[in-house]
Amino acid sequence: MARRLSPVGLDFIESAALRHVFTREVSAPPEAVYRALAHDLAGWPTWFAAVTQCRPTDGGKGRDVRLRGGTRFRETILAADEPERYAYRVDVTNAPGPRALVEEWRLTPAGTGTRVRWTLAADGTPPFRLVLKLSRAGLGRAFRDAVTALDRRLMAATG
Repeated sequence: MARRLSPVGLDFIESAALRHVFTREVSAPPEAVYRALAHDLAGWPTWFAAVTQCRPTDGGKGRDVRLRGGTRFRETILAADEPERYAYRVDVTNAPGPRALVEEWRLTPAGTGTRVRWTLAADGTPPFRLVLKLSRAGLGRAFRDAVTALDRRLMAATG
């Protein structure tokens, strides 16, 4: 069953009831990482194991994302500040419990590579918040694996 979430803005990233922030440095430059995040949506399943499909909607203003296990998200892109920030809000999902969900990817130069910071900001029912809190380690591992796979992919394309 599809559920409509609250249409929160970028300020929600700082004010959310629950926030997970993960950081990792990669070898690829910020411009290449940004292109993979914001412009190569079809490529997400090749480096982010949880994603089975990611495609643009609304003329590039949104995304339709499907995850392993059947979770679906219809999203609105809130920020596409090349090459520093890419953020999106979940508008509709079939996942039980969330009331609001925003993800932000921040990219900063780190030597010749990039420091990637992913923030997951959420609010929802008490059971949803508990599950999300308990999922922190798994989300961190998924982020590290995804960003490592993305870096390998980007470096192979340039090398």
